[in-house]
Amino acid sequence: MAFRIQWLDTAQSFEAAPDESVLDAALRHELRLSHECRFGACATCRIKLVEGSVHYDDFPPGLTPGEAAEGYALACQAKPASDLVISAARRLPPCSEPARHLATVTALRPLADDVLHLSLEVPPEAGLLYRPGQYINILLPEGGHRSFSMASRPHPRALDFHIRRIPEGRFTSGHAARLKPGDRLPVELPHGSFCFHAEDYRPLLMVATGTGLAPIKSILESLMDDGECPPVCLYWGMRTEADLYLHDEIQRWADRLCEFRYVPVLSRAGADWTGRRGHVQQAVAEDFEDLSEHAIYLCGSPAMIGDAKRIFLARNASVDHLYSDSFTFQSTATA
Repeated sequence: MAFRIQWLDTAQSFEAAPDESVLDAALRHELRLSHECRFGACATCRIKLVEGSVHYDDFPPGLTPGEAAEGYALACQAKPASDLVISAARRLPPCSEPARHLATVTALRPLADDVLHLSLEVPPEAGLLYRPGQYINILLPEGGHRSFSMASRPHPRALDFHIRRIPEGRFTSGHAARLKPGDRLPVELPHGSFCFHAEDYRPLLMVATGTGLAPIKSILESLMDDGECPPVCLYWGMRTEADLYLHDEIQRWADRLCEFRYVPVLSRAGADWTGRRGHVQQAVAEDFEDLSEHAIYLCGSPAMIGDAKRIFLARNASVDHLYSDSFTFQSTATA
């Protein structure tokens, strides 16, 4: 028996088998439902169940029980248990359709022992328009790709990235180590639905771990010197003080962002560190009893994002104003 799924935002409907995910069914009917990782971690495919219910073979890591109780589901893992009426409505600023280009390496430099700053330039005919927070796919010569978030405010040609070196990583410890200015890289962009939502009109709480700072930086740079910029709190979790590769630069952002507060948090701080210690999501919890008025952006490790969602929802964070971008890393062994 097939279940009927009505997509409220587009007035389209399609059918799904009981053992078929909502996303797979939508794609089978050539309907473009937003998605990225397809294994329930990134939450890009989050939908609202207006009517009906779903079930999971395994509860997805990118969804919390609290979100599920509010009627949200992840389309890539959710299988219909009845006919459904779903909504995936989020008004997003316009951007270019994903397209392939041959980009040129313009600069490389180390930001930390395990983080590389890579600058690329796409051809002028690309006519690139992307939303701050989106990412690029760098296409590998042996097949497959690696994804990296843009780390600066949108520009029609120039792109910056923070690339963390992964042991035995096919790109980060292989191809990237051999790059030099003038080299060409095949790329595909823009991708992703993680971006700034100006319509929220809420104070911003930005929480990042590692190079999850990159899309946060892109968003915040797009807000610099903007009279409509809301108050901003940035919490950045790293292991040691040496890992805070943009520490000095971030402190200078206070002159260009509204009521900017920056809180670095170290999980393996040395004896001389006088700042916050522990996990970044716990530091936020210590500082905020109530998060009901904030728009929250989470970017970094899946473990941080999952834990942060649980903690923040318990502090009245609005599910409708909580956005996340989960970074996963692949090595040669796992690729």
